[in-house]
Amino acid sequence: MANGTDPLVQFHYAIEVQGVITGYFTECSGLGSEHEVVEHKVVDAKGKEMIQKIPGRLKWENIVLKRGITDNMDIWDWRKKVEDGKVEEARKNGSIVMMDHNLKPMARWNFERGWPVKVTGPKLQSNSNEIGIEELTIAHERLERVKG
Repeated sequence: MANGTDPLVQFHYAIEVQGVITGYFTECSGLGSEHEVVEHKVVDAKGKEMIQKIPGRLKWENIVLKRGITDNMDIWDWRKKVEDGKVEEARKNGSIVMMDHNLKPMARWNFERGWPVKVTGPKLQSNSNEIGIEELTIAHERLERVKG
């Protein structure tokens, strides 16, 4: 690496959501944003047609978290608030925290006004010895990468 910093190993991370959830997950995706691209057709001074591409609406990806199922009901209780129509009460700020090998926070993504869009339980198969995985999808209104 040009600055002498090793890349982070991606299996050490946790989530914090304003007292609703604090824990470790085995997989996380959706830490990003994008702009829609608006194409604008114009004609230049010489009469040549051109297409300008300008930034449109800003969109945030949903955060998707996966973990092995336990007897902990935190994500199901949080989702139940939305199912019961209490979306404003369910909205919470939170963070995804990535740590180094010594569990020292090295990177953090803070999200604002997140709420659980979807919760999925494990796929149940009697002939499998895999760990059951539950999945949580969080919609939010802003995401910012900050140092640990």
